[in-house]
Amino acid sequence: MGALITWLTGSRFALAVTKWAAIALAVSLFLLSLRRSGERAGRLAERLENREKVNEIQRKMLAAAARRPRDRDELVERLRDGRF
Repeated sequence: MGALITWLTGSRFALAVTKWAAIALAVSLFLLSLRRSGERAGRLAERLENREKVNEIQRKMLAAAARRPRDRDELVERLRDGRF
């Protein structure tokens, strides 16, 4: 058993296999990391899009609130003038 380990660690074939295995592992880990980054970017883009929609709705609500009649008299005046 000890001779086999010594042969595997000292042979050129074992070193080449180890090198290629390390390269394959590094590439696999890089691709997994890239996939996770893409998923995270997609989630962030979706959150940004949703936040923009909410902000637009809030802006419209604030604009409508700024145009509303201040009291009943102004409401009646707008209704009579047809500006409501």
